[in-house]
Amino acid sequence: MSELKKILDQICRDKGIDRTLMIEAIEEAVRSAVRKKYGGKRDVEVQYNEVLGEIEVFRYRTVVDDVWDEESEIHIDEARKLSPDIELEEDLGEKLDNVAELGRIAAQSAKQVIIHKMRDAEREVVFDMFRDREGTIVDGIVQRFERGKMIINLGRTDAVLPREGQIPKRSYKQGDRIRAYLQEVRHDARDSQLLLSRTCNEFLIKLFELEVPEIAEGIVKIMGASREPGFRAKIAVASSESDVDPVGACVGVRGARVQNVVQELQGERIDIVPWSPDPARYVANALAPAEVISVAVDEENHSLLAIVPDDQLSLAIGRQGQNVRLAARLLSWRIDVKSEKAYQSLSSPGCQSLLELDGIDEAEAERLVDAGIDSPEKLAAAPLAEIVRLTGMDEDAAALLKIQAAEAGQEQPDKTDAEPVPGLPQDEIED
Repeated sequence: MSELKKILDQICRDKGIDRTLMIEAIEEAVRSAVRKKYGGKRDVEVQYNEVLGEIEVFRYRTVVDDVWDEESEIHIDEARKLSPDIELEEDLGEKLDNVAELGRIAAQSAKQVIIHKMRDAEREVVFDMFRDREGTIVDGIVQRFERGKMIINLGRTDAVLPREGQIPKRSYKQGDRIRAYLQEVRHDARDSQLLLSRTCNEFLIKLFELEVPEIAEGIVKIMGASREPGFRAKIAVASSESDVDPVGACVGVRGARVQNVVQELQGERIDIVPWSPDPARYVANALAPAEVISVAVDEENHSLLAIVPDDQLSLAIGRQGQNVRLAARLLSWRIDVKSEKAYQSLSSPGCQSLLELDGIDEAEAERLVDAGIDSPEKLAAAPLAEIVRLTGMDEDAAALLKIQAAEAGQEQPDKTDAEPVPGLPQDEIED
């Protein structure tokens, strides 16, 4: 077996590249090298001889009786020395025996063509191997680090885990095993074709699918998930069978199933929430572990107001707003959380009368009421500096507010009743 044939067989076997594609690449590379060496006018044909295991190059010239271009023409007398039966105007093919002596520049050109073709073929192989695995979890080994990115070896090829796809506070070193979600398989990417993530919601969902047989069987369904990777996550689940508790199925005996997921996510705290088609009940579940007293629903604006006990406001909101933020992402609704005392204050006639003024919001009205300024008349009489301090407005805005309050006090001096909270009608509050 020739050396070329051995190399060809080894590359195709190791890289998984189609042999026909490799042969075409080598033929094109040699054709390019011949043109570099002899110029583009020469009519050549390049083909791989499977029997001999070598590349053969044939030069074709037209038989004439008066030669004007030696590159494309050959005199009939010389032609008949090579082929006695040749006639004028016929094409004569000659095998070039000095293919190996094409020169440094031509050889470099051939090498570049082969490398380019090999990369194209490898990309096609990778795409065919992994296109059906997009959206699944893959296992690999940390190969190296490049400007914050992790290069993960998946066996036959490498994948990229970008910085934004890595869970904070977790460091890996070369040679560590790692699991990740195959987020995208790109066909024509110049760099890596495989893009991984450990921070997307889908990674959390797929981990639960692997751990909980009821999810794989379709009995328990994951209805949504939201994460702040490395810190906390919420996942909503529902059951298609009344005798199967979806939360219990995901937690497992003594918490074994959820703990396996937590361990894979480096200690990320996971709240498993019962899903409900009723937004009020759903948000009450999603704000756990805080207790929700009542919920006001604004269907038109997709917003919710959850009322919680005074001592559980911080628990419902969570550290730096994390709990309510994750709940809002889970529901895809805007969620406001208020303590019972704050809601009663907001619903008071005094606060409602202030909210009727232009340019004042709920938070500003609440602060004014807490300071004893619970009517337009009192607001009009309050010192300007006090209004600026309580509302955070600049002096011009506070002065305009005082003018509005004075006008409102003159128009409705005896008003004591209050309107319902704008956008949150009282008859929609559910216990």
